[in-house]
Amino acid sequence: MPAPDRELLSRTARNAVRGLMSDLAAGAIAEYWENEHFVQNPSATPGGGIRKQLFDSYAASVDWTDEDHVARVLRVFESLLRRLDRESRKNGGDGLPADTVAELREAFARDGCRLDDELRLHTARVARLTVHVDALTEASGIHAELERVRRFGAEYPDDAIGAAKQLIEATAKLVLLKRELPVDERQDLPALIKQAQQALHLHPAALPPARDGAASPDNADSIKRILGALSSAAIGVAELRNRYGTGHGRLAAPTGLGPRHARFAVGTASTWCELMLDTLADPDAPWRKASTTTTPVAGSLTTST
Repeated sequence: MPAPDRELLSRTARNAVRGLMSDLAAGAIAEYWENEHFVQNPSATPGGGIRKQLFDSYAASVDWTDEDHVARVLRVFESLLRRLDRESRKNGGDGLPADTVAELREAFARDGCRLDDELRLHTARVARLTVHVDALTEASGIHAELERVRRFGAEYPDDAIGAAKQLIEATAKLVLLKRELPVDERQDLPALIKQAQQALHLHPAALPPARDGAASPDNADSIKRILGALSSAAIGVAELRNRYGTGHGRLAAPTGLGPRHARFAVGTASTWCELMLDTLADPDAPWRKASTTTTPVAGSLTTST
């Protein structure tokens, strides 16, 4: 059973900002929350002064385990802190006190956020694109996860690469389960990819010959070449994850990764997964018409492509 999602921004960081709200006009507090499309939650438990209660009413509408919500909250917090700093300077002060900024930095650093000298928040790893493979037993869940990774992958490249690999694994296992074929949890991903493609007659070696010489796009030489390349590409995502993605307890974060690497890995995984899921659902797909004697046997597969 997958572990419950944890909050992506701690109460320590949230309370560090909340504690400063007494020095800000209520209208400004509401404005910045509503600029990011948050609304007050009337069921919020009152506590503190009017401004802190107002802050709490908006914070109560946040799903602190949701990447999009937390990304928007961080923009709210950044705006609030910068407004406080400007108000202080406008009134002859020196901006937010140095000890306050130091406390804020320490609080946010615990969640992987950096507060710079201009009071801008930078997030290297607030959100983690974690895919619970064992929980994805339906195509709709995989499609939803693919969309989530597409949305946030550019911001978290190594997380995206790790999630892309997990989605390929989840899709392969789903195919085998739907075909009522055994799934060996000890099997490496290249073998799992090949087995799933063979189960749907999407591996070059498993494509049936054209019947009575009739041309078919499903067994054309061009399709065989594309499927072979796609199989290699899916395996390449797994190899990329082994070197750069999340999931291996590194002592240091990988360097050199950027949004283009994330989009490349996620795009490759999406193409492979969507082809597999579309073929699994297609009532006219060749695998449905094939004889049961051609159904692949898990133990007979090799890892070659």
